[in-house]
Amino acid sequence: MMATDNSPARIGKTIVICGEVKGKEDLIVDGRVEGTVNLAENRLTIGPNADVAADLSARDVLVLGKVKGNIVATGRVELRSGCSLEGDIRALRLAVEDNAVFRGKVDLTQAVAKTAGVGETARGGAA
Repeated sequence: MMATDNSPARIGKTIVICGEVKGKEDLIVDGRVEGTVNLAENRLTIGPNADVAADLSARDVLVLGKVKGNIVATGRVELRSGCSLEGDIRALRLAVEDNAVFRGKVDLTQAVAKTAGVGETARGGAA
């Protein structure tokens, strides 16, 4: 087996992408992306060197760098210390560390997730 099978794809810090980034694997963006990034079932990491001007859509989004755009996550959004986000967040869960800069609206609703059956709690999980 190759070691690269489970490691995320990476956009390096000198790479500039204008347009639409789509995929079915985890991705680390450490460069400049303008447009949209869509990883419906996967994890998107915005690295510490990243300068992103794009709408982001993924299962989980981890922000360490700079983002100008809206984020939609079916799972969790994490804003780490030192990051900067200007845009709205729609997600199931949100974690914001101290010293994260965030300007925008937050919508933490079940609507983004697959609709839960009647009688299920918002958190779900094993009983």
